[in-house]
Amino acid sequence: MVNNVKGQTQSSSVLNNIKQQKAELQKNEANASSNAQTKAPEKAASDSVSLTPQAKQLKSLQDKAQDAPAFDNEKVAELKKAISEGKYQIDAQKLAKNIAAFEFDMYG
Repeated sequence: MVNNVKGQTQSSSVLNNIKQQKAELQKNEANASSNAQTKAPEKAASDSVSLTPQAKQLKSLQDKAQDAPAFDNEKVAELKKAISEGKYQIDAQKLAKNIAAFEFDMYG
């Protein structure tokens, strides 16, 4: 009979410990969630981006290309006709000047 009383006392003690641990766990979870809600938001790290000179130059060229007028279909047809008939003459001096100007615009 003493064993039964001791057994019941031990099992009651174990149950009380489990209940106590469960209550503490719930209390800790409640504290953690309330701390998370009341905690001031942390300042985000700021990011920065820097563009290389080549990227800046590319952007400039893209802007120029968008602002440039579309090609003239009539002029293209005239040039095709002149080339096919052998009437189109290339001015080497003018071509060299234009190539040099293009190179200067591209590479400064």
